[in-house]
Amino acid sequence: MILLKSKNYLYSFIRWFDSSSEYQTESNKESKSIDWLRAIPFVIMHLSVLFVFVVGWSPVAVFVAVLMYAIRMFAITGFYHRYFSHKAFKTSRVFQFIFAAIGASSAQRGPLWWASHHRSHHKNSDESNDQHSPKQHGFLWSHMGWFLAKHNFSTRMDKIKDYARYPELKFIDRYDVLMPVVLGTSLFLFGEFLASYFPHLGTNGWQMFIWGFIVSTIFLYHITFTINSLAHTFGTRRYETKDDSRNNWLLSILTFGEGWHNNHHYFPGSARQGFKWWEVDISFYVLKLLEKMGLIWDLRAVPEKVKYAEISKGEIV
Repeated sequence: MILLKSKNYLYSFIRWFDSSSEYQTESNKESKSIDWLRAIPFVIMHLSVLFVFVVGWSPVAVFVAVLMYAIRMFAITGFYHRYFSHKAFKTSRVFQFIFAAIGASSAQRGPLWWASHHRSHHKNSDESNDQHSPKQHGFLWSHMGWFLAKHNFSTRMDKIKDYARYPELKFIDRYDVLMPVVLGTSLFLFGEFLASYFPHLGTNGWQMFIWGFIVSTIFLYHITFTINSLAHTFGTRRYETKDDSRNNWLLSILTFGEGWHNNHHYFPGSARQGFKWWEVDISFYVLKLLEKMGLIWDLRAVPEKVKYAEISKGEIV
């Protein structure tokens, strides 16, 4: 027993750098068993936000933080979600890799892990085996407990075979710590460059790292997580779906369109989640721009019969 625990601790540490290491014991009984050693980097990230009181702030650092939030939010919503999870459009292998790398820099694991778990969620939405249903497991677990559980650390390769055939995506997925380290290091070096050549901007390496990477990543974390938690709890229901998905206009702004969650669960294959003209969907607008530039193509539209199949006219439930 002691030997087994020691091996599990070792594997937990190794998984910080190589997520392919499998758990020695992994079963449905462990679905809510959190690997706290493996979760240490996640905890440290949150504690590191307090360093804003040490490094101070500058307009340029805050601007970079907002920019890093926006770019990576689009990578998560446009590519991790609508492309890798739902195949809502097509693109080249090169462009696919670029946004897989940008998405991975969000420290939300690799594209194959993210998409495989999301596909599982849609198959079992708000049922007992939905890994992050607030109805089944409570709000806090759906928000951020589920991905710290041993049962959910592995990529479900059987659900993502279409993209698992690309070795470059498997590499990013396996070494999912790489892109966050690259981004954090790059931001630090950028801050040092500005401090040396543009000192009037009032920034430096550590300030740029804390704001550009730590602060923006923490905001990105929790705004993204609200789609699992809040978007299945608060909002309106236009469509009668088997789950508790809601449309929430505020979340749609913060997540670049993901807040139209009831729309999405009714017809998940669409590249557009704001079905009505007034439902702001920033990620879709960017995807349309990329389509005009020839970088992506075959965006899946919302069928007219789906747009007008509503049953509650936005009634609060």
